[in-house]
Amino acid sequence: MDAIALPDREIADRRDPGGADHHKGAVAHEAARRRTFAVISHPDAGKSTLTEALALHARAIGEAGAVHGKGNRRGVVSDWMEMEKDRGISITSAVLQFAYDGTVVNLLDTPGHADFSEDTYRVLAAVDAAVMLVDAAKGIEPQTFKLFEVCRARGVPVITVVNKWDRPGLDALAIMDELTTRIDLHPMPLTWPVGVAGDFHGVLDSATGEFVQFTRTPGGATEAITTRMSSDEAEQLLGSTWTDAVEEFDLLRSSGHDYDHELFLSGAASPVLFGSAVLNFGVRQLLDTLVALAPAPGARPDRTGAPRAVAAPFSGFVFKIQAGMDRAHRDRLAFVRVCSGRFSRGMVVTHADTGRPFTTKYAQSVFGRDRSTVEEAFPGDVIGLVNANALRVGDTLYADEKVAFPRIPLFAPEHFAVARAAVTGKQKQFRRGIEQLGEEGVVQVLHSDRRGAQAPVLAAVGPMQFDVAQHRMEHEFGSAIRLEPLGYSVARAVTAAAMPIVDSRPGAETLTRADGLHLAVFVDKWRLASVEKDLPVGSLTPIFG
Repeated sequence: MDAIALPDREIADRRDPGGADHHKGAVAHEAARRRTFAVISHPDAGKSTLTEALALHARAIGEAGAVHGKGNRRGVVSDWMEMEKDRGISITSAVLQFAYDGTVVNLLDTPGHADFSEDTYRVLAAVDAAVMLVDAAKGIEPQTFKLFEVCRARGVPVITVVNKWDRPGLDALAIMDELTTRIDLHPMPLTWPVGVAGDFHGVLDSATGEFVQFTRTPGGATEAITTRMSSDEAEQLLGSTWTDAVEEFDLLRSSGHDYDHELFLSGAASPVLFGSAVLNFGVRQLLDTLVALAPAPGARPDRTGAPRAVAAPFSGFVFKIQAGMDRAHRDRLAFVRVCSGRFSRGMVVTHADTGRPFTTKYAQSVFGRDRSTVEEAFPGDVIGLVNANALRVGDTLYADEKVAFPRIPLFAPEHFAVARAAVTGKQKQFRRGIEQLGEEGVVQVLHSDRRGAQAPVLAAVGPMQFDVAQHRMEHEFGSAIRLEPLGYSVARAVTAAAMPIVDSRPGAETLTRADGLHLAVFVDKWRLASVEKDLPVGSLTPIFG
């Protein structure tokens, strides 16, 4: 079936004339139509290219390049941040919603660089599945492994895509062995490459045994041409290239690599597909797999561990806050994952932590950096709440039945720098910008009486976060900053009683994060060990990550 378009990327309004039971049934039906997933990978594995290829095949865009601004086309995802264009990497996550084959797809694009792991982790808290992209030439890379471990810890099932098969690379069986031995993930190929890496003709479809031949289009800007043919026809056309592929695939099947849905949902096994995102080879097979196999939104546990059913009254949680997405919109957007019930624009919801009412008049659907008013949304969808200044990452919103979802933990920072306003007369802009960057999670903002309010300490997982903070402070908030690196590399949560002792030791310091958590920072693990032995047991505890 061809992809279908959502009018103005909104879902048609469906009023509920039949009472509570009908309403719950309608919500459950809409939730079953949703597929919400993230794409994860090591940098340069082709994640952004795959994101745009998926949107192309769903006919959400007309040609490749329209997502990321390639080929002189206006981008809708990551060209709004100058640093992303200059460095050619994804710095922040983005959301694209589109319809495909009767299913509403919510695709959350994530940064690949390790320095932005926290942003990716927040996204992984908001999805029901993940697509793990593996570079055919490099196999499982460190950041891929790290993000997969996050998926495993969160119980997020993973579909594996071996990308760049149009270029020279590893042997297909060797990649299957890597999945098994390096990350303990049982591979279940749904397609198998016909032709070695660098000589890609198409794939063997495991469901039918047919050959799916790919033909590239000029520049790879439009959907690749696919032709299906029987095994006999493929052998006549390709000879030993086809028979070699069949023999390899039969070897895997005889070794117990057939698809098992329960193993996939448990996270112990992964469906595997081969393709080339830049040529749009194998992309439709991935979309079809997501629709057929990826889990729909289900009951989500609250902070007590009790499941919140999708048909329960509205609830959702904030997993991302972003400002400056478009020069035409000088506002701040809170991204909310709908967990249960029907969201209706204008409804009054409750902020779980404060108990205060919150209006949702300015709710939007997001497609990259483009935005449009959204009238309703269902479990699995992502809505953007404009200028929601009272909201923070991890906050829960609900209607009628109280619920609070687990907080999204912050990573342990490893890099620290004192921030000062470059121009002393811009203290107001400086304070406002630093506060907002902390609320968005661009950096963690730490304070201490020793340093004072005019010299906060910025803490980051990776040093590139500091570059983003400096760029945004100058260009968005009009207050350039100077950063003075600190020599700390290890952080632990510390009790208030132990803070004076830590502060008295050289090579150590205590600071307080904006959320109230006290941190002790040390120049290295040896200084940590030296101080810890003089503290009461339990004074220092690891921070998430």
